[in-house]
Amino acid sequence: MTLAQREQLVAGEPSDVDTRTATDRFLTSPALSESTRRAYRGDIEEFCSWLEEHGRKLDKVDVRVLADYVAWLGGRRSRKLAPATISRKLAAVRAFLRHALGPDRVPDARLAPRRARRLPDAPAAAEVERTLEALEGDGPVALRNRALVELVYSAGLRSAEAVGLDLGDVDFEQELVRVRRGKGGKERVVPLGEEASHRLALYLRDARPALARGAENALFISARGRRLDTSTLRRLLPHPHRLRHAFATHLLEGGADLRTIQELLGHSSLSTTQMYSHVDAARLRKVYDKAHPRS
Repeated sequence: MTLAQREQLVAGEPSDVDTRTATDRFLTSPALSESTRRAYRGDIEEFCSWLEEHGRKLDKVDVRVLADYVAWLGGRRSRKLAPATISRKLAAVRAFLRHALGPDRVPDARLAPRRARRLPDAPAAAEVERTLEALEGDGPVALRNRALVELVYSAGLRSAEAVGLDLGDVDFEQELVRVRRGKGGKERVVPLGEEASHRLALYLRDARPALARGAENALFISARGRRLDTSTLRRLLPHPHRLRHAFATHLLEGGADLRTIQELLGHSSLSTTQMYSHVDAARLRKVYDKAHPRS
């Protein structure tokens, strides 16, 4: 930063920031993972092109400029963007602005359109059972796959959390799993169910030694002896997150309270977990309509 820029900042005046330079600095920042960098690049470059086309400077961006940009996103003639897509693009732009201008310069007003509330698509217990039975097999890969999916359902894990587990994260004696790579860097402890414990023990005894190629510490490893990635789970289950929804929904139906489910899922806010109460209410209505003589 030049002396003139420092003096402008001290005086409370924004310094002139070159948009393309700021973009390059942000996208090459070591703070970003490679996947985040790829996800952000298109959205940020689109925003910078919009600024140039509309004669706006990066260091002049305020809540009105962002509101105009969101309106442009929502009203583009070529294709209508879903509210979730607009929210994603705006999140990327905010992250870029925080890096380029500083957090105090980024307006936190709600600008993205509200998304329609979608209830989670949770498979019934019978469907989960059929899914698990379809994975039954005797070979090392089959034993691994059954243990992996069983654990995802038993502990309500996200895909990345499941493949991110290390050998030491499973405690058979205390019957728990330590999730150290949770969303947002959060850690939590979840119970290890009896069936999941049984399947994991079979995998560790009869399958993992045949797959191991070295000192890999990952709990679940590939046929090449490396840590699994989430694509393996998606090949087994096109929508593995449905098992996480099933975990929460079946717990609620069994009498668990929302606070407990919040802790088990690793949700930061109870409001995120409360969507499952709507699922349970819908289920109760069906039961009522079917069973009550005056429904």
